[in-house]
Amino acid sequence: MRQITNKVIMIRPINFGFNPETAESNAFQSKIDGLDNLAAQKLALQEFDDFVDLLRSKNIEVTVFDDTETFHTPDSIFPNNWFSTHEDNVLVTYPMFSEIRRNERREDLLDAISPAGRKVKRYGFEYFEDDSKFLEGTGSMILDRENRIAYACLSERTHVEVLEKFCVLRNYRKMFFSSVDKDNQLVYHTNVMMTIGEQFALLCLDSVKDEDERKQLVELFNDTDKEIIEITLEQMHAFAGNMIHLHNTFGERFVIMSKQAQESLTSSQLE
Repeated sequence: MRQITNKVIMIRPINFGFNPETAESNAFQSKIDGLDNLAAQKLALQEFDDFVDLLRSKNIEVTVFDDTETFHTPDSIFPNNWFSTHEDNVLVTYPMFSEIRRNERREDLLDAISPAGRKVKRYGFEYFEDDSKFLEGTGSMILDRENRIAYACLSERTHVEVLEKFCVLRNYRKMFFSSVDKDNQLVYHTNVMMTIGEQFALLCLDSVKDEDERKQLVELFNDTDKEIIEITLEQMHAFAGNMIHLHNTFGERFVIMSKQAQESLTSSQLE
């Protein structure tokens, strides 16, 4: 399995905004005084369109789906939380913590990314929602696809039983641990504290307080030939852990991150 791709899916928002249903367990979401959801949507839409143009200018293939007005879905721009795709023609859908976010599931989208004539295996874990057990896709898990390891920091959004089910199904080794933010609250999604690329693992080791868990992480990255790039708790809160490694149609490599994340990094980290 390859670790990175040259194709991404993006959902163009129509109702982006603050979601009070998820805010309690997501310390990285904050409501800005004086910015209502209408203004937030306008800003998000401009950023979205600009970023699609930027990615395409680098010859990265972007498939855009418009959000629908069927339901109020303020978090629809994060589709990686409800489904994941895999190189061996497998598609997995996941149990979501937020009832509002469960409305993001769209059969038309899944049909569109399952080309006619290609046999796609689909696995659904949504039934875990009945027991309040969740695993929010590649937000909850960071996948080392080449070495078949699923890294996950456990939280209200990431339950070990569902993680184990995924790992058995996909023949992955699980590595779960606890990660906390600067206020000592559990990090809600692994993808805000860790990114795995082809040759590197970028993560906030300071957020992993258990010494044995830190040691296991470092050993795994060393065993899989990943260069460790450490970020601080402050950089994690600037979303420096939330990146993705891609290549374009010509094989050129790119690390995709937000401007806030980039500005938080030191020159040596960027290098």
